[in-house]
Amino acid sequence: MPAKSGFRISVSFCLIKLDSSKISVDQGLFGHDNKESAPADNPIRAQNLRLRSELLIRITEELGSLNLSQVKIAEKLEITQPRVCALKQGKIEKFRLDSLVDIAHRLGLNVSLEVAA
Repeated sequence: MPAKSGFRISVSFCLIKLDSSKISVDQGLFGHDNKESAPADNPIRAQNLRLRSELLIRITEELGSLNLSQVKIAEKLEITQPRVCALKQGKIEKFRLDSLVDIAHRLGLNVSLEVAA
């Protein structure tokens, strides 16, 4: 079975490339090959992916600054330890936008959304 193409997630940088066939998010520190893709002809999915990516990066940065075990972080965030592990590994496909917003708020981060026409 051939490998599926996807993108790589990291907290060090985020590069979003747009071409006529797809949007790819290339990031490099997590080392997790994500199988989720956002076709350029689906702007709703692409925007959702971009927002989740931005939130995941910021959450992961904040988690890195905490000197706590994954179990303690899970208690603070009101999620399970495997979910903390998935966050730290950059498994963006495991998290919906609303879940990431909740996690960010529990970390004390202020999340705002700007809507433009």
